[in-house]
Amino acid sequence: QVQLVESGGGLVQAGGSLRLSCAASGSIFSINLMGWYRQVPGKQRELVASITSGGVTNYADSVQGRFTISRDNVKNTMYLQMNSLKPEDTAVYYCQADVRITTSFAYIRHWGQGTQVTVSS
Repeated sequence: QVQLVESGGGLVQAGGSLRLSCAASGSIFSINLMGWYRQVPGKQRELVASITSGGVTNYADSVQGRFTISRDNVKNTMYLQMNSLKPEDTAVYYCQADVRITTSFAYIRHWGQGTQVTVSS
């Protein structure tokens, strides 16, 4: 009933930039918290940044000052602008959204399929 589709990943040199997008679709009534996570093989998925429906943001210390999270509540889309990328930013990036569908009062956490970001040194 709800799909999250990420786009914008790819290969970039250290110091470069990428912009990730996450579009939510389906029988959506509203979206509460949204966020970006990343995961490398053998490690737990970690929070990169999150944003509330009111625009309050939170960042991991490792990306503070380099990444910017934003969202368009009309388009149900979230973005992650990543600047000054480092090789250690290499990971699969997942979007997350807490969604209330039109036939429910509950917010359910949904995940995208992931997009690969590779930063070469």
